[in-house]
Amino acid sequence: MIHSDRGIQYACTGFRQYLKQYGWIQSMSRKANCWDNAVVESFFHILKTELIYHTTWYGYADVHAALFEYIELFYNRERMHSTLGYMTPVDFELQDRKIAA
Repeated sequence: MIHSDRGIQYACTGFRQYLKQYGWIQSMSRKANCWDNAVVESFFHILKTELIYHTTWYGYADVHAALFEYIELFYNRERMHSTLGYMTPVDFELQDRKIAA
């Protein structure tokens, strides 16, 4: 999934065809409605302020490793989220599965 605003570079036919060709789904807010992608916007803000702006990058491998470590090991397993009742995403999913069972 690719999240974008409604800029012409993301709304043009060429870009949308490119996404479709490679099986990507585009996430774009409705016109004049900034709340559609609020969760994604919040995630990217947190990612930038907690990781990106405080790290020196030496190449693609560094970026890839740091993003994986941040998202999979910290963000999903340790960082508590207010929208999930101050639980981690992993704990929230485990609780949700127990309720559904």
